[in-house]
Amino acid sequence: MSELHTPQAGDDQAPDTDVVALLMRQHGDIRNLFDEVERSEGEERRDAFRRLVRLLAVHETAEEEVVHPFVRRAVSGGAQVVEDRLAEEKAAKETLSVLDEMDTDDPTFMPQLMKLRTDVQEHARAEERYEFSHIRRSTDVTNLAAMAKAVKAAEAMAPTRPHPGVESGAANVALGPVAALMDRTKDAVRKAMGPP
Repeated sequence: MSELHTPQAGDDQAPDTDVVALLMRQHGDIRNLFDEVERSEGEERRDAFRRLVRLLAVHETAEEEVVHPFVRRAVSGGAQVVEDRLAEEKAAKETLSVLDEMDTDDPTFMPQLMKLRTDVQEHARAEERYEFSHIRRSTDVTNLAAMAKAVKAAEAMAPTRPHPGVESGAANVALGPVAALMDRTKDAVRKAMGPP
């Protein structure tokens, strides 16, 4: 089995002086991983899907810990914007959790993955429109850079699997390190045991 490498904040060696640019690049990485899962088969599909699960999990955790709190405080109507994004994230985590327990060769896997892809892309567009554009207008370059560093730190400690019901910074702080350790243990066991 190949070594599992998932893009995370900073992997592309970009300077990451802007949290919005960083998260937008990750949205592109997520789209690319969906493409890879769709066009591959067998072990390649399993590997691509595991990377997708991991990237979605760490990306959403970082947004929940860094982006959403900022939007709540700094954007007019931010509380409702965040609640809408959290509801979308919870639904996506639930679907992703079901998919993560399936074999990627299961005939029901791809139709469910396509639904997830649509939901994730709609969620990303909503983030870009209702959060990211307002973040850039609401703060200065120093804070954008600090937030990018915070996203990187959150991703380094984030769980690698979806945990529906954990869609807040406080819940992530409480569960995050334990879930991350448990997830990384499951990842190691899965890698050692081989497919599925």
